[in-house]
Amino acid sequence: MKNLSLAARSMLFLGLSILILIVATLAESSLGVMSLAVQRIVTLLGFVLPAGVGCALGVLSWVRKEGHPWLASAGVILNGLFAAFHIMIVLFAG
Repeated sequence: MKNLSLAARSMLFLGLSILILIVATLAESSLGVMSLAVQRIVTLLGFVLPAGVGCALGVLSWVRKEGHPWLASAGVILNGLFAAFHIMIVLFAG
């Protein structure tokens, strides 16, 4: 991972967030027995944190003007949307 640009790392964090979402969806029955507070913490740490880090890496790639500005833009937009969606779930869900 040394030779990857920040924009590529941003997209890797998006992939990690999506992978965590898939695993959480498959293990949904075990998540139902947890309290709502624990579910919110799991959502914040599992979905929002990696997407937030990916968004920050995309912005850093923009600022440093690394190789692919379109990849940095895609990382910022997609990670930002993913994080915003899950923040809204945490804020508005029971």
